[in-house]
This record gives sequence, structure tokens and C-alpha cells, in this order.
Amino acid sequence: MHKRRRIGVALLAGFLIAGAAPRAGAQAVAKLPQTPAPVIAAGTADTSALAKEAEKWLADLIRMNTTNPPGNEQAAAKYIAGILEKEGIKPELLEAGPGRTAVVARLRSAAVADPTRALLLVAHMDVVGVDRAKWTVDPFGAVEKDGYLYGRGSVDDKGMLAANLAAFIALKRGNARLNRDVIFLATCDEEQGGDASIKTLIAKYWDKFAAGFALNEGGNVTVKGGKVQYVAVQASEKVAVNVAVVARGASGHASIPTKDNAVVHLATAIAKIGAYSAPARPTAIVRRYFEELARIEDPELAKWMRALDTPDRAEHAQRVVSEANPLWNSMLRDSIAPTMLAGGVRVNVIPAEARAMLNIRLLPGDTVDVLVGELAKLVNDPQVKFEVQPDAGYAAPPSSLESELYQTIEKTGAEQFAGVPVVPCLSTWATDSSQLRLHNVQAYGLVPFPLTEEDLKRMHGEDERMPLASFAQGVQFLYRIVAGFAAAK
Repeated sequence: MHKRRRIGVALLAGFLIAGAAPRAGAQAVAKLPQTPAPVIAAGTADTSALAKEAEKWLADLIRMNTTNPPGNEQAAAKYIAGILEKEGIKPELLEAGPGRTAVVARLRSAAVADPTRALLLVAHMDVVGVDRAKWTVDPFGAVEKDGYLYGRGSVDDKGMLAANLAAFIALKRGNARLNRDVIFLATCDEEQGGDASIKTLIAKYWDKFAAGFALNEGGNVTVKGGKVQYVAVQASEKVAVNVAVVARGASGHASIPTKDNAVVHLATAIAKIGAYSAPARPTAIVRRYFEELARIEDPELAKWMRALDTPDRAEHAQRVVSEANPLWNSMLRDSIAPTMLAGGVRVNVIPAEARAMLNIRLLPGDTVDVLVGELAKLVNDPQVKFEVQPDAGYAAPPSSLESELYQTIEKTGAEQFAGVPVVPCLSTWATDSSQLRLHNVQAYGLVPFPLTEEDLKRMHGEDERMPLASFAQGVQFLYRIVAGFAAAK
């Protein structure tokens, strides 16, 4: 590792003075589960005032409805550009389609510019849709209640967006001497991965944000029993593929049932698929994840985590770990989730065709054709066919666990949260990082806010919320990573 240069308090006095005061009349933050007091290294500035500013940015961003589809991220991009301009930072709007706009800005290195050393801070502005009837608050109202800020995107991914903006602005306010360029990028169309996604931005504007390293969403700081248990850093991700299961039969009047019924054939096939479990194949990153996690787990479970690739005990170990947690089960193998059913035109008509959709998440290196072949053998019905859809994700190589950025995250995480393990992980969901990794970027996923399982379940669900105390900790954690890495020679 190279020596790192700490940014002193004096350099950051500017942003501390400029930090916004708490809003008048804001509700007091309720007592949340207590995490260990962060260990603040000498020379590290207090970021609480900046976090309060970023909290306002987050609330404003939540109030901008960027549900995708259609996205309409342009207003959010212009809002972010306005904040950057007030700080004396020149932003650039990147058009990705009608109403679809990304925003990029750069803080330049004191050294000769080298894109391979640059650090990219990336987060997306679009959010998934909501079922308003199931929310207890306005999903786009940024309601502050009981120590939480409620709203769609508060965690995924506008929380990270606001924290990235805070860390970026902190460097500017502190007149930090940077030894690598730091680039801020707010993307669009991440949730759908369509024509305005990061793939398009890379194709059209790669020279605007080319980097060797990136911080993005994808990991998490896990809170359990009121304490931070570990920090998970996404270094790889599964590949999403959609597959249609199509059953065909003879149509006819429902008053004369026959065994040649497409709905029955489909239902039988889906029942078999739903009960199927692909073989476990722990990747190197997954094995490392469980080895590190074993340090803090129950001794009995930890024993089996360490035995996942032991020849004589692997099968039993994989079963024990898979049954302990659905997430772990998905991390160990290709997963198949039936998600949609369609068939029939009238209640009294037997349809000629019935369809189901499978959302498959492949381990890196696995192919959908092999898995579909296994499913076809399992179903064993000539009236049922499988059709791989054209919107598959991208298989990308993992990011290195030996890079200076990963080591900076590892060291800072242990300092910030009193020595908890910092573990690499393979995410079961997709992020923009796969496209970055395909362009030789060492990308790491880190949602820096301490969150409980309950908090995480609300992402893409009802009453998504950000604990405000966790948000402040996350801003500090992210800033320390960025400042430390940007100053490293």
C-alpha cells in the first residue's frame, strides 16, 4: 500500500463554516438502535453540519418524482447542477434521451491527470414505482417522522446520491490537494437499464467520466441488535436474465375440460421449477464473505461457513448456510423466481397458450442455456417451452480485493465502526457497476448508512425510509473514504 496523506482540520474549515444550521421546527431525531461510537482519526473533521445540508438535498430529491418508467430525471439533474454551481464547481448535463439527463462534475488532481487513477462517485436519480395505497405517508413528500425521512428513493438511491454530493463538495470547500481526479456522476435509467442507462452514457460520454476506480451502491452496513455487525462491500454481482415459460394446448369451451390444457401444463411446470434448487457453487468472493462473517456468527453456524468448500463436508455446509438465510442461499447458487403469470381471454374459454416469467440471477461465469437445459429436463413436458428474453444483464469480472481503494474502504470501515469486519460480497441484484467493470473500472458497492434488515426490506417496498442518525454517520463514513483515497499518492 502507498502512504496516505490525511487532510487536516484547517483545510476543511471552509466547509465547516459553510455547513447549514438545523432547520427550524425540524422534528427531533428519535432514539434509534445504538451503534458503536465511530472512532474518528486525528485530523478528521466533523461532518455533522454538512450532513444536515445533505439531508435537505435528499428531501428535495425525494420530492422530485423520478419514477422509472418514465424517469424524468432532468429536473433532478438540474437541481444537482445548481448546487454544484453555487459551490464554484462546473457541472455538465449529459443528455441520454428526452427528459433523461445525467450530470457530471470533476475536481481535478494537483498531479498530471491520469484517468486510470481517477475516482468516480456514482449514484442514480431514478426510482422504482410505488403503490400509494399501501404507504402510510406521501411517497414523494419527504416526510420526517420519528427520526426517519420517508420517501421513495430515500435509500435506493437518492440517499447515496446526496452523500456522494456531500463528500464531493467537502473536498471543494476544504481546498483539498488531490492526488487523483474525483468525478461526481448522477445517472438515469438505472432501475430499467434501458436506452438512457449508464450503457448509453458510456457509449456517448465516456471521456467525461472515465475512471480507474468507482464507488457505487450495492453493499451495506448491517445493524443487528442495535449494533453495527459488519460492513459488506460489493465487489461482484449476479447476472439477471428473464426467461418465459410457455405452455401450449388445444383451446376449447371450458364446459368440456380436457387434459390438454395449457394452464394445467404451465401450473405443473411452475410447481416443479419453484421447488428446484440449483447446485451451490460458492465463488471466491462468496467464500471470502463467509470466512470473514464467521468471525462474528454463532459458533455452530460459523463452523459450517468455514466448511463451504471442504470436500467431505461441503454439501452439508451449503445446506446449513442456505437454510439459515434466503440471501445467503441466493449468493451460493443460480436463483430462479417465478414472477408473472398470464393466460386466457375469457373465464369460459380454455386458452391455447399460458405463460409465466422467470427472473433468473446467474452466478458470474454461469450461462443461462445450461440452467434452462436443466429446467427443461426437470419439467419434462413437450408442451412446455422456454424462451430466453433479449434483455439479459451483463457478466462482468469481479473487482480486486487487493486494490488500494478496497483497502482504504476496509481500513476506514474498521475505524468508523469500532473494528467490525469489512467483508467483500456478491450482490444478488444488479447495479451500474457491472457496466463500469466491463470498462476496466475497479468498482465497489457501498451503501454507507448503518441500516437494519427492516430498513433494507423497505427498498422497492412500502414506506421506504432513511434513519437520519444513520444518514449522518454514512456521510461521515463516505467522506472519510473519499478524502483518504483522493489524497493517497
